[in-house]
Amino acid sequence: MPIKRKPNLAATIALLPTWFAAVAVFIGTMAWSIRLSFTNSTLFPSSTYVGFAQYSKLFSSAKWLASLQNVLIFGVLYVAGCLLLGFLLAAALDRKIRFESAFRTIFLYPYAMSFVVTGLIWQWMLNPTLGIQASVRSLGWESFVLDWVVNRDMAIYALVLAGVWQGAGLVMVIALAGMRGIEAEHWKAARIDGIPVWRIYISIILPQLGPALAAAGMLLAMGVIKTYDIVVAMTNGGPGNATEVPAKFIMDNLFGRQNLGLATAGATVLVLGVIIAVAPFRYAMHMRARAKGAA
Repeated sequence: MPIKRKPNLAATIALLPTWFAAVAVFIGTMAWSIRLSFTNSTLFPSSTYVGFAQYSKLFSSAKWLASLQNVLIFGVLYVAGCLLLGFLLAAALDRKIRFESAFRTIFLYPYAMSFVVTGLIWQWMLNPTLGIQASVRSLGWESFVLDWVVNRDMAIYALVLAGVWQGAGLVMVIALAGMRGIEAEHWKAARIDGIPVWRIYISIILPQLGPALAAAGMLLAMGVIKTYDIVVAMTNGGPGNATEVPAKFIMDNLFGRQNLGLATAGATVLVLGVIIAVAPFRYAMHMRARAKGAA
């Protein structure tokens, strides 16, 4: 019979200040922001309610719609690129190569950087007058072009490239930990059957890494929704609105244009985006735990 633990009253009382702070700071400020999104607040909060006027103004803004499109493109390519490259790096390290610890540190090091540092590094590298393009042309290849940060059609992909360079290390660590936890009998049976190594990783290893990769994907997706600093460091939302993202739109209206109502409306939409991104994963985890409990 399972032993039922009695609640510790002293521990509960000790945790009350933490719970109060969490409710007041996180839930309270979130509710306050949602309330302001239904007012005509500008520089200072206002109590004049305007209904859904701020949301109507928000979704009639070409800049906001462009930011949603950009964050969708960035998010899909960023998450997919990190998962793919991270899995490939983990598979390479899983082969017990020499200097594995050194390579693991090198691949993971970009993730330790802030997005501001990453953005500045790639902004310099892709700058046509200072970076790779200028270096290659100085060697005699005058027709070489790599001007992604100033090209409207390619600027969003420059952000993706920088983001994948930083985020793939996280997926690599999570996937490698999962690979090292797979029983050796699977490898022995596959070798006896003569299955190629690449097929083992795709057909045997990859399905078993589903939960780990799903967790990594959720972490990356949550980071996508609040993408801000890498955009400011690399392109500042330009050229034009080519790399504008919702978080930058909110910050510009909050501090630049002093439009508190419109900024909080955008923030509320972002909160809903986070809930939509997290809810399916949390539901899947709940159903999996429930199925294990029933078994």
